[in-house]
Amino acid sequence: MIGLTGVWYEVAGAGDPVVLLHSGVTDARMWAPQWEALTASFRVVRLDFRGYGRSPWAADGPYSDDGDVAELLASLGLREVAVVGASHGGRVALELATRHPDLVSRLVLLNAGCGLPATPDLEEFGAEEDRLIEAGDIAGAADLNARTWLGPEADDATRAWVSQMQRDAFELQLKADPEPERVRGEIDLARIRVPALVVTGDHDLLYFQETARHLARTLSTASLVRLEWAGHLPSMERPAETTRIIEEFLTGRS
Repeated sequence: MIGLTGVWYEVAGAGDPVVLLHSGVTDARMWAPQWEALTASFRVVRLDFRGYGRSPWAADGPYSDDGDVAELLASLGLREVAVVGASHGGRVALELATRHPDLVSRLVLLNAGCGLPATPDLEEFGAEEDRLIEAGDIAGAADLNARTWLGPEADDATRAWVSQMQRDAFELQLKADPEPERVRGEIDLARIRVPALVVTGDHDLLYFQETARHLARTLSTASLVRLEWAGHLPSMERPAETTRIIEEFLTGRS
C-alpha cells in the first residue's frame, strides 16, 4: 500500500504496535524471515524508505526518513510503537525517538548508526562503493555491499538476495530526476528514555561495533547484546535466533 508521502508500507497482525525499519543496503523485504512470527503477536508495520524497494525516490521538497515514519504512524493512528531498526533504520529510529518521543515505546537497534565520525574501514568501503558506481558497475557495487554487510553465517541465497535489494535501490535512486533532498533528523541520546536493546555483531565493521558500545554507554536505559557469530545484518544471517532476541525484548522477557 502507498501512504500519503508516496512511501510503500504493509500492516498485518494484532496487538501492541511494532514498526520495522530496514537497512540502507536492503528494503522492507529484509524482514520476511521475521514477519510471520512477529505478526502472530503484534500489529506490525514495515515500509520502504524513499528510494528503496517499492517507494520511488521523489519528493516535492526536502524530506526526512523519520518524518515519513512519523507521518505514516499518524495516518494509521498508532502511538507508543516499538521500533526495530537495522543499520540506517536504527539511525532513523533514534531520530524518531528524539523528535517524537511520544511515538516510541521501545527501541531495538541492530547495528545502528548514530552519526559518529567514520572509522578507516567505513571510509575504505565508501570509497570503493563510490568508485564502482562512478564506473557504472552497479552489479559490482551491489555485490560489494553483500560481501561487506553479511557475516559468515549467511548462505549463498541470502547473499544474492541482499545484492539484489541493493542493486534495486541503486537503480531506483540513479534514475531519480530531479534528485530529491533528504535531510537528516537530529539525534539527542540524552532525550531518549525508553528501554533500548543495542545489538552488535563481532563480524561487523569496527565503526558499527564502536557505535553500539557508544549507544549502550550513553542511552540511559540501554542493554547491549554482542553476537559473536553476526555481521551487520543478523536478522538475515540467523533469522530464528534474531527473531527470538527481538520477541523476548518486546515482550519484556529479556
